[in-house]
Amino acid sequence: MRQIFLDTETTGLSPDNGDRVIEIGCVELVNRKLTGNNKHFYLNPGRDSHEEALKVHGLTSEFLRDKPVFEAVADDLLDYLQDAEIIIHNAAFDVGFLNKELALLGRAPFRESVVSVTDTLALAKELFPGKRNSLDALCARLGVDNSGRTLHGALLDAELLADVYINMTRGQEALLIESGSGSGPGHGANVQPIDLSVFNLPVLSANEYELSAHEQVLVELDKASSGKTVWRLMA
Repeated sequence: MRQIFLDTETTGLSPDNGDRVIEIGCVELVNRKLTGNNKHFYLNPGRDSHEEALKVHGLTSEFLRDKPVFEAVADDLLDYLQDAEIIIHNAAFDVGFLNKELALLGRAPFRESVVSVTDTLALAKELFPGKRNSLDALCARLGVDNSGRTLHGALLDAELLADVYINMTRGQEALLIESGSGSGPGHGANVQPIDLSVFNLPVLSANEYELSAHEQVLVELDKASSGKTVWRLMA
């Protein structure tokens, strides 16, 4: 499965009032592994950023003056995003801006150019109801190192989001863990079965502390799923 984690930075909060996209960052995962095949654009929006937005991203008009306009990168971006699930935190915001940029070029809305869009903010609200679910809050909750995030940057935020998503979906604990299904020497070779019946294996029972810790984990999972865990329903 090919997944693209996407983030944008903008001149302000309202595309309908003339705010524009100034940065796009994309990080690619294939089969839940980083590929390094990322995309990153700085864009000249043709206008200044609002003061509050500038405090967030730090991208000045002087820095962006010699960067390409959105039209110049649109085909490259959409070709790259084709055939992938696009994963965005607070997707309505980014998709709204991308829709506006595409509309200015007379092109179809963003969702018509990609396979699907997944909103990790909606996913986080299901997993952690009643809690803060900003990207920074999720990094802190899930143990993702965001110490380098002094300013918002589209590529950095997309990288953080990829790590947060991997942790939220429980597929693995970190992006760099090997899956064990590689193509190294001996992979796929015939392996002789071992008869375990000849071994007298001891049975180690959990002690009181371990049982208590295990129950606490189940309680936390139960809370996160709003009481929908299978073991509770079966019980």
